Amino acid sequence: MNSIEKAPLETLVVKPEATIRDAMVAINRSGLEVALICDSRNRLIAMTTDGDIRRALLRGESLESCIMTAANPRFTKLSPETERSEAVQTMLMGGIRCVPVVDADGTLVRLHTLWAALLGQDTGSFAVVMAGGKGERLGELTHGLPKPMLPVGDRPILERIVNLIVSHGIRRIFLSVNHMASMIEDHFGNGTGFHCRIEYLREREALGTAGALKLLPVRPTQPLLVMNGDLLTNVNLTKLFALHAAAGNAATVALRRHVMKVPYGVCKVEGGQVVSLEEKPEFGYDINAGIYVLSPESLDLVPEVGPFTMTSLLDNCMARKMPVGAYRMQESWQDIGLPSEFQSAQRTEK
Repeated sequence: MNSIEKAPLETLVVKPEATIRDAMVAINRSGLEVALICDSRNRLIAMTTDGDIRRALLRGESLESCIMTAANPRFTKLSPETERSEAVQTMLMGGIRCVPVVDADGTLVRLHTLWAALLGQDTGSFAVVMAGGKGERLGELTHGLPKPMLPVGDRPILERIVNLIVSHGIRRIFLSVNHMASMIEDHFGNGTGFHCRIEYLREREALGTAGALKLLPVRPTQPLLVMNGDLLTNVNLTKLFALHAAAGNAATVALRRHVMKVPYGVCKVEGGQVVSLEEKPEFGYDINAGIYVLSPESLDLVPEVGPFTMTSLLDNCMARKMPVGAYRMQESWQDIGLPSEFQSAQRTEK
């Protein structure tokens, strides 16, 4: 695991018998708006924030009250094995500035801070998210809302994708927009609120899954991430980029295993005779997950004008003997293309 720069823990820790005033001093000293409450064995038992203390004072507690009256024992925490990207995602999705790491015994190990995690973590790569589709298969769900802005849990699908991308060190993101583009642009703005730089590739006509790549204002010098804007996934983009680089690929496609089960017994017949029987067999396929890494030279195969698909781009690469690699995903993945899939995603988030 890549370590995240630590805040000085000694400035953040107070004992359970400390007063609210003591905790305020610790919060003021650290500048992180949080104090960590640890017992005599350095086990983290609670956290408290400026907001927690303010609410306690409004309830009638005083500065000399025990800090436990303002503490939150149900705090977000991570294990020492948590990767940097997951820590960043946890903070971005939770709207929090720091998250503690504790071991199996509850001992405080370190503190991840969003500022330290993002500072200097810039791969230099761009990302393009295809967010211009109408989502017609979703019916009424997208009559007044572009598909990537459909909420799953407490935030739009596209915001989850942006947070995922930022958590893996990609800080310049292009959103390809067309249908109801203003709703997407109003939500994300220039990306400042999402710890990145967001720019827009405005399609005057639907350009397919790859045509908008010709709208990029500059040619990338590093491999480029391209994602569909209707995916729920925690794909490890760092591993995807590493595989792409190690293999020397012109393009790398993330694949997801899809298994189809026949609900009946299947017979194999030869010459009018049944030669084998198989009860409810399963057939597995590697399906395109809508996540790609493209080396700069592959972008030269995208035509200057008109719609163009990612399938055509990959076909062109293979026709020219430019290597197209596969990244077989083990991570979660869901394509929100049908009402049933959207409802399933909602249930998963609850």
